[in-house]
Amino acid sequence: MPLFSTLFIIMILLATMTHLWLSSRQIKHVQQHRQHTPPAFAEKISLDEHQKAADYTIAKEKLGNIELVFGTILLLIWTLGGGLEFVDQYIRGFQLSPLYAGVAFILLIGFISSIIDTPISLYNTFVLEEKFGFNRTTFKTWLIDLVKQTLLGLLIGIPLIMTILWLMNSAGKYWWFYAWAVWMGFSFLMLWAYPAFIAPLFNKFSQLENQSLKQRIEQLMTRCGFISKGILVMDGSKRSSHGNAYFTGLGNNKQIVFFDNLLDSLDDEEVEAVLAHELGHFKKKHIVKRLIATTIISLIGFAVLGYLMQQDWFYHGLGMSHTSIYAALVLFSIASPVFTFFLSPISAKISRKHEFEADDFAAQQADAQKLVDALVKLYKDNANTLTPDPLHSAYYDSHPPAPVRIEHLLASSTSNKRT
Repeated sequence: MPLFSTLFIIMILLATMTHLWLSSRQIKHVQQHRQHTPPAFAEKISLDEHQKAADYTIAKEKLGNIELVFGTILLLIWTLGGGLEFVDQYIRGFQLSPLYAGVAFILLIGFISSIIDTPISLYNTFVLEEKFGFNRTTFKTWLIDLVKQTLLGLLIGIPLIMTILWLMNSAGKYWWFYAWAVWMGFSFLMLWAYPAFIAPLFNKFSQLENQSLKQRIEQLMTRCGFISKGILVMDGSKRSSHGNAYFTGLGNNKQIVFFDNLLDSLDDEEVEAVLAHELGHFKKKHIVKRLIATTIISLIGFAVLGYLMQQDWFYHGLGMSHTSIYAALVLFSIASPVFTFFLSPISAKISRKHEFEADDFAAQQADAQKLVDALVKLYKDNANTLTPDPLHSAYYDSHPPAPVRIEHLLASSTSNKRT
């Protein structure tokens, strides 16, 4: 067996075993704390609601483990099992040009993968989410969404794939730099276009009608120096009872979006506090920092791909007998997560730091207690566990655990009152 094949298998086993071990810790920890609501939340979250969150968390973990094991087996079949090699030989039989052969290869792999993923997607939506009372998606809506996503993916994806493959084949030694520039340009274009052209294909957006809340939000934005194109309400309840809020877009195209079910759950002051947290990410330049980090990481990724594309051992070590630009692209995209898995805690830690900073900003711009109240309602409505395993949380969670976050907010509020 080639050395790189051995290394690939070792990394897969290490990543899978680590994930399953952390998941088992999460399940055990949540189960052990299922019988009692944490004292800090006992007045606002009943034991039944706490147990629902515990059961929901455990159910999601178990489904995630099934997906992981199935995905790992599928990855081995695609690579060392000869799946990609079989598809490549099939495409080569049509004697297409390298560019069109590459597009056909990538689309066929994507199509097969989508079919394989469909049963788990259906189970997650219509069994797990339905069981815990979160699903509001009809099969008709799910199917229409799937068709829209497929057509949109083809409309956007095919030109992008063709451009990247053409650069890989024709732009010389430093093709990876030009491809990276195209990729970043595409990413920024999508950030700009998503709120205006893509999101409305899936959801209905309307202007916020609550005038008192709108005035409160506009005053908050003025204090924060945030310019928004609009304050919109999205019909998130059409698909799920999970609530959320976010802002999207770039430059003058930024928009604030509230899920309708979020507005139904929170009072005006709580909505203001939640938005103050989101604006904290803007004021602390977290979005800019993340975009810079993404830009650097993607540049490194394209540079590594530029090197690997020239190495026969990369193809042979992952089960392919012929070298090609499109095979390199696919192999890199499916194999690289195996080697970057152990970097996840770094990203999670940075994200949690940003969340604390945004909370601190919100405590200065709004009532910190109102943000605490809003978070407790969201934890309850979304069945977020209040008792995650500390190690699992540190490895994966982009947000601090509920007790830690609440304690930090209350301490920040007390500090602000003193100053």
